[in-house]
Amino acid sequence: MGAGIASQYWELTKPRVVALIVFTAIIGMFLATPSWPSAAALVAGSLGIWLASASAAALNHLLDRERDAVMARTAHRPLPTGQLTTAQVLVFALALGVASMAVLVAFVNTLTAVLTFASLIGYAVVYTVWLKRATPQNIVIGGAAGAAPPVLGWAAVTGEVHPYALLLFLIIFVWTPPHFWALAIYRREDYARAAVPMLPVVYGVQYTREHVLYYTILLCVVSILPYLTGMTGFIYLGGAVVLGAGFLWYAIRLMNPPGERFAMDVFNYSIVYLMALFAFLLADHWLAPQPAIASIQFVPSGG
Repeated sequence: MGAGIASQYWELTKPRVVALIVFTAIIGMFLATPSWPSAAALVAGSLGIWLASASAAALNHLLDRERDAVMARTAHRPLPTGQLTTAQVLVFALALGVASMAVLVAFVNTLTAVLTFASLIGYAVVYTVWLKRATPQNIVIGGAAGAAPPVLGWAAVTGEVHPYALLLFLIIFVWTPPHFWALAIYRREDYARAAVPMLPVVYGVQYTREHVLYYTILLCVVSILPYLTGMTGFIYLGGAVVLGAGFLWYAIRLMNPPGERFAMDVFNYSIVYLMALFAFLLADHWLAPQPAIASIQFVPSGG
């Protein structure tokens, strides 16, 4: 395989997006145990989650190829430019998905495999095929799939779903709308041209700016829950307050921005925010560990 073709396949995996997904999953792994996660959970779990995320990304390329072709942001992708065929992308996506399930079932645990598969279907099928085209609230409802990685990481280490893992899910779930709507504001003409009913296309820019602010306020509140529930200590609390204040400043400034490009500044800060917030979670866990609470275990019923 030539370097050019290899780079096209690599682009199908949306490496920057998937890197953030795997990062939050790995943080979930470390938060799940007071000691170092097992090698199987850390290595095989990370690999399996990466393979599934890359598979979902490739399927997204495949299913969105016609809309990608008319959007300036995505017209350069391998399918719109004809550098890869639909058959090649389908085989690649399915191979990644099968490999993901094989790794997770063989080397991690079945629960992680099931949850990861559900997340893959949630993003690649439910969101891409249906929600994205059905409602301006697409990113709110579909955000559940993107919020799952910390839960997957936690399950990879413990074989269960813990209430603290669900708090991490909630943070990413609430973070997703202001993150993505900032991009949608900047790229609204693209989405309109592709007939995708994103919030700024259907209800206008000002309405979307208001909702970015509302969700940012909610995010600032939700981000404090790990401290309020005893999951974290003051190290995380300080980081969450400072990062939240920064996000809130951006959201307020977006109401009357200095220029069209400012929406992308908000989008870029949101990525830094999430990475830094999860880094503070890890720093607090190692430097000021908190006692665990009772977990929610999924035990098969029956005799």
